[in-house]
Amino acid sequence: MKLAIIGVGLIGGSLGLCLKNKLGDKIFISGLCRTEKSMQAAQNLGAVDFADSDIKKVVQDADIVYLSPPVLQIVPMVKKILPHLKSGAILTDAGSTKKFIWQELQKILPPDIYYIAGHPMTGREKSGVTAAKADLFKNKAYVIIENTGAPAASYDKLMNLLKLTEAKFIPLDIEKHDRCAAIISHVPHLAAAALVTLLNRAGDDFDSCLKLIGGGFKDTTRIASSNADMWADICMTNAEAISANLRELQKILGEVTNAVENHDRQFIYDYFTKSKERRDEILETVERKFDPN
Repeated sequence: MKLAIIGVGLIGGSLGLCLKNKLGDKIFISGLCRTEKSMQAAQNLGAVDFADSDIKKVVQDADIVYLSPPVLQIVPMVKKILPHLKSGAILTDAGSTKKFIWQELQKILPPDIYYIAGHPMTGREKSGVTAAKADLFKNKAYVIIENTGAPAASYDKLMNLLKLTEAKFIPLDIEKHDRCAAIISHVPHLAAAALVTLLNRAGDDFDSCLKLIGGGFKDTTRIASSNADMWADICMTNAEAISANLRELQKILGEVTNAVENHDRQFIYDYFTKSKERRDEILETVERKFDPN
């Protein structure tokens, strides 16, 4: 098995570490890196067998190509690698939005190159291959889009490899994925960044606020330390779902603002009570249905 990873960062690097740990010499992994430093890091960590900045050297003879650059770079990257792919090669990705990518790839993919869209719902606030972990995918949701036209044999080939990550695979259609990802992932990242921005606008109180920072602020803003390039691309490629849910969030915050201004304690009490009860129910349901531990 020959696997090419385009973008050996947190996600690509973690996949490489996992598969090398599980398969050893039964798989050869090549990785596309931009700098000599990242090439050396990827090889030294054992995430890839070979790293280079030359696209042809990385993807030629690859059975599977795993695309994990920022979303807006995926389609341009596919255009670059297409001339060097062998017939029957499988493309998959880790993009956080799916509809945009598939709409563009349909226009350029030849009939003998197959695309199976994916999205591992995992990550860390750190980025780069040095943040990679062999167990990053374990027990995490991993969305697979089944309706992108790949033959059954290619689908099985990819899934037999990805199942070694021990992720929890969830089939979804493309549009539902993008809507759900906006609620569960994209809007929370924007909200976390908004809380940091709020602190940054504290003016004369800023230094005093810093002295009070504890677990609550750290927990609610942790994901604001994520890769800015990646998240800017996500917002550009899932704008409809993200903006709709941001407006709904604004509506909720507007209701809370009015209640606070009017000293409506009952509304605020009910707001916190319902949110706590619903969160507890949701997490219990998720753990019961989807968490094998």
